[in-house]
Amino acid sequence: MECLYCKKNHEESVFKKNLNVCPDCNHHLRISAQDRIAYIADEGSFVELYAELKTSNPIEMEGYEEKIETAKAKSMLEEAVVTGECKIENKNALLAIMSFDFMGGSMGSVVGEKISRLMRKGAEERKPVIIYTTSGGARMQEGLFSLMQMAKTSSSAASLDEAGVPYFVMLCDPTTGGVTASFAMLGDLICAEPGALIGFAGPRVIEGTISQKLPEGFQRAEFQLKKGFVDCIVARKEQKSFWAKMIRAHGF
Repeated sequence: MECLYCKKNHEESVFKKNLNVCPDCNHHLRISAQDRIAYIADEGSFVELYAELKTSNPIEMEGYEEKIETAKAKSMLEEAVVTGECKIENKNALLAIMSFDFMGGSMGSVVGEKISRLMRKGAEERKPVIIYTTSGGARMQEGLFSLMQMAKTSSSAASLDEAGVPYFVMLCDPTTGGVTASFAMLGDLICAEPGALIGFAGPRVIEGTISQKLPEGFQRAEFQLKKGFVDCIVARKEQKSFWAKMIRAHGF
């Protein structure tokens, strides 16, 4: 298996043991939602929520059902986000993990509904909410219904704030578009994985718009940290203990 950054090859088992982080250059490769849950949640503690929600075709987009079935087969998931409750170092938490393997982690009606329900559950039951974002943005195959999820998830995030329940976000590679422009940037603590691409429009689109060369590392996590767009960068191996500390620090 080749690292996409330094191009060095290692056995797949080496990457898997290292949580899909290159042992040579420390580049954080993308990782499946299932593997994320395995390293974040205490063993056997994760219980999936809202798995019964199924994607429909609200604007009758031709070929959309086939794309959904292809995405399911590729990601081994029913939708672009997995939501559930778990324990992290014996602390209660609600967890949402987005998957870029499912249609680029795009946010359709079911993604927005699952995240909104999880946030409202957190507010009602006073359980901290942690969301891992990786997305190309709104799902164009659902048109306006997809864009409506931006307002819905933002409103649900406000309910956590009103209830005084912490909402934490981990921005992963990539986090862009309508997800960045809504719930991804509303956390009480906004963290990022090393090297993650974070922004609204992509660098090529911006360069084409302003007709200027962008600075080195533009929109990467380290650049966004320097500009105050994110609060901290947390390596994958440190994330579980980091969340446990943050939950305790907020009195939960």
